[in-house]
Amino acid sequence: MQDAKPLPQYLVQRFHGWKATSYAENHAWFKRLASEGQHPRAMIISCCDSRVHVTSIFGADTGEFFIHRNVANLVPPYEPDGDHHGTSATVEYAVTALKVAHVIVMGHSSCGGVQGCLDMCSGRAPALEEKSSFVGRWMDILRPGYEKVKDLPEDEISKALEHQAVLTSLENLMTFPFVREAVENQELTLHGVWHEIGKGNIEVFDPKIGRFEEI
Repeated sequence: MQDAKPLPQYLVQRFHGWKATSYAENHAWFKRLASEGQHPRAMIISCCDSRVHVTSIFGADTGEFFIHRNVANLVPPYEPDGDHHGTSATVEYAVTALKVAHVIVMGHSSCGGVQGCLDMCSGRAPALEEKSSFVGRWMDILRPGYEKVKDLPEDEISKALEHQAVLTSLENLMTFPFVREAVENQELTLHGVWHEIGKGNIEVFDPKIGRFEEI
């Protein structure tokens, strides 16, 4: 592979700093993780947005969370069609192999993927409608959510659709037979949260009242 290049020097320097401090101070824990494998309590499905740092937000240690990140923290519906399904494969592994106790879907404010869905569904982004658009076809998962919020005032629709990205993913998770079975057997709980980046807030979906509430 002739196109690959060495790491940028600033990353090399940061690595050596980590190895000399965080790793050196916790080397026994890292060796234990390596020898005993991972046993995370929770899986977090979050957006790949660089501003969403779930381990920092929840103060997680290495080995505590099994994390999957994709555009707009979406989970597609269960489709055992033999195609490539990265998110579905990650969910399957977390639930059936790692036996996580919690799956948390975490959305966030100012989500570019959700904005892309909003623009596409409202006719402002024809390029995303093209069959060749990976982002557009991925955001098709959120089209049902757009239909639920499209008539809201313009200043409310973005946040509402970000909430719908979380709820759509939770609904789609329940289409996976092994997820539904684990939930019904009380071996797994599902959770929906939304993070407001600028204020550092977290809102959690409460099914009893049908809305997100700040904690």
